[in-house]
Amino acid sequence: MKALIQKDVYVLWKQMKIFLLVMLVIMVGNGSFGSVFVVVWCSMMPYTALAYDERCKWDQMAAMMPYSPRDLVLSKYVLGWLCAGAASAVVLAVQAIIRALHLSVATGTPLAVLMSFCASASVLAITLPVMIWFSVERGRMVMFLVIFLVCGAAGALGTVTISVDQTAGGIQSLFGFFMLILPVAAVALTAVSIPLSMRLYTARR
Repeated sequence: MKALIQKDVYVLWKQMKIFLLVMLVIMVGNGSFGSVFVVVWCSMMPYTALAYDERCKWDQMAAMMPYSPRDLVLSKYVLGWLCAGAASAVVLAVQAIIRALHLSVATGTPLAVLMSFCASASVLAITLPVMIWFSVERGRMVMFLVIFLVCGAAGALGTVTISVDQTAGGIQSLFGFFMLILPVAAVALTAVSIPLSMRLYTARR
C-alpha cells in the first residue's frame, strides 16, 4: 500500500505545490470558513488521483500486479487522511504564527481545525464510494454538493463558537455535544464506507 500512496503523491506533487499557496490565501482571507474549507478541500485529493487513474487505465495495469482491491481502495482513504492531516498542521502553524505576531487576522481556532478534520473524514467516507462506482466525472456533482454543505455548516458553527459569550452555558453545551458527535460520526461513516467501497470496486472490475 505504501507504494500505491507514493505513486499518487508523485502524480499529485505539482498540484500540491500550487495548493500550498492557494491554501494560505483562502485561509487568511476567509477566517474560520477558510480554515474549514482548506482542510476539507485537501482531503479531496484522492479524487484527482482517481481521475488520473481512470485517464491512464490504471485499473487494467493494477489487475496485473499483486495488489488486492483492499489495497487499491484503502490507499485512497489513507491518501485523503494524510492530505487532510497535513492541511490541518499547516493551518495550526499559520494560526500559531499569527497569534505570536499579534496580527489582526482571523484564521479560526484549533477547535475549528479539529472539526474540519472530522468533517473531511466524513466527506471522504460519503463521497468516495460514489466516485468509485460512478467514476470521477459522473460523481463530481455529488462530491461538490456534500463539500458545500459540510463546509458551510462547519464554518458557520466554527464562527458562531468564537462569538458565543462565555456565560451562555446552554449554547456551549450544545456545541460541546456536537464536537463529541462529529468524531464519532466520522469513525462510523468510515467504518461503513471502506467495506462498501471495496465491494463496489470489485463489482465494477
